[in-house]
Amino acid sequence: MLRAIVYANERLGTNIQADVLSRDPEAFKLREPTIASHSRLRFVRGQITDSRLEGAYDGVVHAATEASASLNDTRPDVMLQTIVDGTRNLIGTIIESSGAIPVLFTSSGAVYGPQPPEMTHLPETYPGAPDCTRPASAYAEGKRAAELLCACYHARHPALEPLIARCFAFIGPILPLDAHFAAGNFIRDALRGGPIRIAGDGAPFRSYLYAADLAVWLWHLLFRGEPGVACNVGSDAALDIESLARLVARHARPPCEVTIAGSRDPALPPPRYVPDVTRITRALDLPPFIGLEEAVSRTLAFYGSTE
Repeated sequence: MLRAIVYANERLGTNIQADVLSRDPEAFKLREPTIASHSRLRFVRGQITDSRLEGAYDGVVHAATEASASLNDTRPDVMLQTIVDGTRNLIGTIIESSGAIPVLFTSSGAVYGPQPPEMTHLPETYPGAPDCTRPASAYAEGKRAAELLCACYHARHPALEPLIARCFAFIGPILPLDAHFAAGNFIRDALRGGPIRIAGDGAPFRSYLYAADLAVWLWHLLFRGEPGVACNVGSDAALDIESLARLVARHARPPCEVTIAGSRDPALPPPRYVPDVTRITRALDLPPFIGLEEAVSRTLAFYGSTE
């Protein structure tokens, strides 16, 4: 989203200014010097759980939670506290300082819990939930609680306009290659010459929205979305993990092999994690602009392997 601001200012002649809260601005500047050196971005050191807003803003993007499987596994209490307390602190300071502004909260499709195998796409109306007796549900339950906080604050302060984006899976530049994201791991393996390794059986269904489309959707949602309404953000084009791996393998240069550790059980329906995005695409007229084939090719090119 920051890259989009830089692009708009430099290529389209806009004059967007943003303050960026960061726990470690110096580390970010080392990773992203082009973004960090942009004159219209001001980096502010702080934590989402205790930082205070200074001045008035036209809008706020709250995406300050690590999608970290490691943190969720080892310190689920910290994960939960960061999401809930961070949201409460941020919205409280917005009410004190700016008041009537849109606030985009990046939630997650994890709030639905496991997707029923007979349901091809998850709609926003599905009332599912994660298992609240499992510490591993800390991330998902934190997002659910934060969404509820947004709704509660909006009910008490109608001028506050929370926009909720339930994000699913994505692919594109800056995607971590060594985390728990299958697409990133496959690209890492391809860049090393292969083989691309699938630890499971390759049967689960996922979908992937390109990073540029993600940024476009989120910016549109912030300023054109309906306050208090949650929208799924992702692609509705489902494919299984094996097909994704083989797609990456075909686009790699040179093409590489795919190995699958597990065996599929034909008696078991494959797990799914695929959103229904009818609400956002119709309300904001936002189709995905980049298909998965091109998204994979562009991501490989970004990391140094061109087709």
